[in-house]
Amino acid sequence: MENRKTAAKAHSPQSHPAPQQAVVVGGGISGLLAARDLHAAGFHVDIYEASGVWGGCVGSHEVAGTVLDSGAESFATRNTAVADLAAELGLAEKVVAPNPAGAWVWLPDGPVPLPRTGILGIPSDLNAPEVRAALGTSGVLRASVDARLPVAVGTTEEVSSVAELVRLRMGKRVLERLVAPVVAGVHSADPEKLDVDAVAPGLRAGIREHGSLAAAVAALRATGQPGSAVAGLAGGMHTLVTALVDELVAAGVGMHPGHRIKAVYRDGTDPGQAPEDEKYDGGAPAPWTVDWEHGTDRGFTAAQLLVVATDGPAAVGLLAPELPELEAFMPAPGPDIRLVTLVVDVPELDSAPRGTGILVAPGVPGIKAKALTHATAKWEWLADSTGPGTHVLRLSYGRAGVKPSDAVRLTPATPREDDLVATALADASALLGIQVTEADLLGSDIVRWRGSLPFAAVGHQAKMAQVQAVAAKVPGLVLTGGWMNGNGLAAVVSGTRRAVRAAVDAAQRM
Repeated sequence: MENRKTAAKAHSPQSHPAPQQAVVVGGGISGLLAARDLHAAGFHVDIYEASGVWGGCVGSHEVAGTVLDSGAESFATRNTAVADLAAELGLAEKVVAPNPAGAWVWLPDGPVPLPRTGILGIPSDLNAPEVRAALGTSGVLRASVDARLPVAVGTTEEVSSVAELVRLRMGKRVLERLVAPVVAGVHSADPEKLDVDAVAPGLRAGIREHGSLAAAVAALRATGQPGSAVAGLAGGMHTLVTALVDELVAAGVGMHPGHRIKAVYRDGTDPGQAPEDEKYDGGAPAPWTVDWEHGTDRGFTAAQLLVVATDGPAAVGLLAPELPELEAFMPAPGPDIRLVTLVVDVPELDSAPRGTGILVAPGVPGIKAKALTHATAKWEWLADSTGPGTHVLRLSYGRAGVKPSDAVRLTPATPREDDLVATALADASALLGIQVTEADLLGSDIVRWRGSLPFAAVGHQAKMAQVQAVAAKVPGLVLTGGWMNGNGLAAVVSGTRRAVRAAVDAAQRM
């Protein structure tokens, strides 16, 4: 490491930066938001993104002449973080609720409407007709035992998986027929391995407070905005990224797309070797130096504050030479997610036969997709844009532990394993009950999110607390992003703002 540092320092700035200099690594939503909040706090900010595209998983693509979301197309309303940000960016009037018709779930014995008053598929009202249709009489009777169980059941363990909690409180049928399809569709994960405290914060505490899992779900939903548990933006969630980038450019923030960060290091004391109780002295902390390359160009930028807003493996790989303690927390990459977007001319779909879409229970024979979103049925603004008869279908492939090749239906017309369009057309036909063929196709696109969805395995929160403790030993370092804050825009936005606010407060005390 010393040779690398010596070589880099020969090209690094000869003077230390002003105390209000910040560098953000990663141009996804968390990086862009961090740059915005730091600039608002008086920092001079430079943001570096390895790709040439801003926004990360909140992206866009054009299919059949329509600009669509290529990643996230909604946000959870369990808190107001995203809506507040949209309002700050002048997009408050663009916040819209989806079609209240709701989605369906495809079970081994066929499709049924998905309960609308749940979290992670866990129902709050066992008397709802759709709950009874999904569970049957025996399933509802077992789930109702939840109300008579002691509040300690499922809540006293230090950590718990989603599956363990649901199985204890409501039984196997709720787990297999409601929770597993939702967890697979939303988190691309197995509920046996997913940390319930990471994906549904406050749920176990709610059982102790309200007396049952169903009541805890109802209470958590009541804390969000009225109506649907999600919302979107007219024009697409990618308009949030466009507004952020436009504001940063206008503010004079240094925007550096296509710049790959080769290394980061600190001048002076190596914090990775410092005793745990050693304190930095001498006023402002030693600055970070960021070693970047852009094509054949290479340069160095120094800053007092470094924000690493990448995925987990990239963040640990970048920081481990300076913070060897982080190597023990290298997260496994998330599943390989493939999103197939089909724009089709099928007037029969105007009736929205499966509401806003359908989630597929694991193990359903003949269906490769884990979920289908009928986007033009879900969002009125999109249906108005495309017009009657034209429909946008988004099919998602990829679960934890499933090889990408297992999600492909090979035919003579699609000899390549990575061509999912034929598979998506067949799955859409089966799921919607209406034939959708290649002749109906106006356009299609496949977007691959390789390892971008962090997997919150059991014990995830405790590990992230340890990571934060390691980072907290080093003044001027902020870690944020989905791997730290959890899946979904609501978690990322609120977590990023908390982390940046704490860093700004610390810098002001220096």
